[in-house]
Amino acid sequence: MVAFQTGFLEQMKLPFRTGEFDGHLLTVIAKRSPTRPCIISYRLIQFSLGIQRTANVVMADSQSSFRPALLVVDMQEDFCPPSGSLAVPLGRTITPLINTLLTLPPRTLPLKIATQDWHPPNHISFAPNHPSNPPPFVTSHTITNPLNPSQSYTTLLWPPHCIQSTPGASLIPELSSQHFTHIIKKGLDPRVEMYSAFFDPFPPTPTGERVCDSGLAKLLHDEKVTHVYVVGLAGDYCVKHTAYDATKEGFQTVIIEEGTKTVNPGGWEECKKEMESIGGVRVVSVESEEVQRLFKKD
Repeated sequence: MVAFQTGFLEQMKLPFRTGEFDGHLLTVIAKRSPTRPCIISYRLIQFSLGIQRTANVVMADSQSSFRPALLVVDMQEDFCPPSGSLAVPLGRTITPLINTLLTLPPRTLPLKIATQDWHPPNHISFAPNHPSNPPPFVTSHTITNPLNPSQSYTTLLWPPHCIQSTPGASLIPELSSQHFTHIIKKGLDPRVEMYSAFFDPFPPTPTGERVCDSGLAKLLHDEKVTHVYVVGLAGDYCVKHTAYDATKEGFQTVIIEEGTKTVNPGGWEECKKEMESIGGVRVVSVESEEVQRLFKKD
């Protein structure tokens, strides 16, 4: 058993109780921290080092392995008032914060990635593309996996939006787009909905094939990204699903609350609880330690 000071766990924002912990429990706690679990577990069982010294070693490793990326999801004309066909309430108001993040220097924020819905005119999510032109927003449609007909999911139908090479698909002009290092287009396949900037909702085949793969996961892994910060539109759809997939890909992922707006503002609190409990995604304030870390000077 090892006695230790609780200040380290407070700093890591992990649940704890005072007293003594055996090596097994210390390792479990460490695996929930933002640093690499294999390193922490190894350090913590070296009891002869002393827990305070161990804490210093772990924190140093966390800082040295921090390589963040910003994902700016779908800040496009069709998702913004006043004239967007699928305008998110107050969608344009988050632009100043996003621009502040975009102007951070590359040494602080090396990857700044925009995503764009980029639909063909015959996309399956457009209500007018279905018999009888059903009303959008309230009509559901079942989509079948083109690679596996036994798999399907149900989604809402929407007005036509973000059609390739139209003004509605453009990034809004007040966005500081010159700072983007990459632009990822999504939703190109007319057969499936694609809220996430990574993949369509269907699981990969046994050989790893997907209906849609934007290449975002490979980009982030190739760039050795460790942490992903998500902003943009809409918080309860494309932002949420993008954050889910970022977490599944192994990145420490947060959504910046002041950097998103939702289609359904009244359901946002419940949506946040769902994201954390089901997807392991946290929604944090721009004032949080996780975000302020981006603004710290070397």
